[in-house]
Parts: sequence; C-alpha cells; structure tokens
Amino acid sequence: MKVVVTGGTGFLGGPLVNGLRGDGHEVVVLTRRAARGPGEVQWAPAAGLDVWARSFEGAGAVVNLAGEPIAEGRWTASRKRAILASRLEATSAVVGALRAAGAAGAALLSGSAIGYYGTPGDDPLDERSPPGSDFLATVCREWEAEALEASAHARVLLLRTGLVLAGGGGALQQLALPFHFFAGGPLGSGRQVMSWIHRDDWIAMVRWALAHPDLHGPLNLTAPAPVTNREMASALGRALHRPSFMPAPAFALRLALGEMADAMVLNGQRVLPRVAQTNGFAFRYETVDAALRAIYVGQRT
Repeated sequence: MKVVVTGGTGFLGGPLVNGLRGDGHEVVVLTRRAARGPGEVQWAPAAGLDVWARSFEGAGAVVNLAGEPIAEGRWTASRKRAILASRLEATSAVVGALRAAGAAGAALLSGSAIGYYGTPGDDPLDERSPPGSDFLATVCREWEAEALEASAHARVLLLRTGLVLAGGGGALQQLALPFHFFAGGPLGSGRQVMSWIHRDDWIAMVRWALAHPDLHGPLNLTAPAPVTNREMASALGRALHRPSFMPAPAFALRLALGEMADAMVLNGQRVLPRVAQTNGFAFRYETVDAALRAIYVGQRT
C-alpha cells in the first residue's frame, strides 16, 4: 500500500521507512528539511494544508512520528511549549490532510509515549491504565486526543513508545557514555523501572500493527521484561565489559537536567505490552541482555 510517514528521517522513522519499503510499500516521507531523495516531500504543518497534503491521496496508512525532541535541552517554559505545539500542529495537519484526501478506511499510527502513564511507582501498567498528570503525561494525552480526531474516517493506533535501544543514537548512547570511561553505574537510587524495547522490535511491531486491521487504540511498544535502572546498568556493564558500580547521585542529575531528571531519569514505569502479546506479536529480544548483546556484538568498546 501507499504509506505516508512524518518524522521519517529520524532515529525511528529512518529505519522504519527502510523496513516498509522492504515490505514492498510505496513510502512517502514528509520532512521539514528540504527534500533530498526520492519519496521525500517537504512540509510545514504549522502553515496549514499545502502542496504536501496531496501526498495523502490514495494512502492506505500514515505513520505520524513528527515532533520536537523531548530529551534535548532543559525544559524551560518556551521549550515545553515547543515540545507540545510541534506535536499538536503536526498531528492536526495529518488529520486534516487525511480528511481532505477522503482516505476513508486508512490507518493512522500516531506517535505517543509511555510517559502517558506518568510515574506512579512499581505497579504494572498496560493499555488500560489511566494517564498520569505530569508534563509528559499531559503532552501525551493532548497528542493522542488530536490523533483521535481522525477516528471517524481512519483506524487510529496510538504508539506508546518506551525506551528504544539501538546503536548509534537515542537514549542508549547517553546511557552508555559513562561506561566507556569506566564510570558507569545506576542513576539515583537505581530502583526506578525502565520499560525498554530494541529498535528492531519497535519497527517490527509497527509493521505488524499495519498488517492487523482489527487493532486500534493504544499500543504499548515495550519489551515484556522491564528492568530496574540498576539492572540496566549491570546489563550494560556486561555488554561493554566495563564495571557498573559508579552511581550518579540524584541531586547531581537534578542540577544538570532540572525537571527532566525526575520525569525521565529518576522515576520510571513498569509498562507491559498487553495488546501486542495477546494478539500474537513475537518479540525477537525479550530480555535486555539479549538486546544489548545484539547491539554491541563486534563493536569496539
């Protein structure tokens, strides 16, 4: 089918586009930068529907991943506004373009995150769990609500993504950095739970969801075995053949990161992929040790 992807040049979008093309789909990538290659179309969602909206004509699916990076820079008031506005503007534009194209029956797989659940503690969370109330939860709630505006004419899936592990970028690059200098270890107490997923499984789950027309609503893109931060540090140490006993104090992380430290580093969520598992999705990497071994095998440390 024809698939339109926003955010299709990033850490998740780029490999996903390659996978979709490998499946035989015609993929159109909407990008804010100047179009550089075949299948790329420049768009400016804040400016409203424009020539780019024609890309939605005949589309069987849209994967909407566009939005300002969350973990870059401190969360100043202006930064928070940009994080939220970029997601709402892009998603509103996608919904409007789908409606204008008359793409009845299309699928909209729209980005979200497990930040939707807030940080309620160690209790298991799945797609039926209520939302949290902190900044990230608020962003995710509003982001998802915007996507659900397409429900009258599209199958809407909400991609609640966890911590994605892959080489060459993403959060793992920052997590692993101290280990390369023999200074790795748990962050804060180390007891906070990290709900992770290998990028290959993330891509596979999105492709799987596209092929299952009965799926709709929230979908947790996390592995079935979350780990504590201390367990993640130990697994990183094993994968990189480095010690993992040097803790990073909570006060230092709060000084460096501000509000982001508590929301993304010092607190966590035990999020489980109930919908994926009950509908037969097969994970390639069910344990964090297996995921990290696959990422770092053959790499210099």
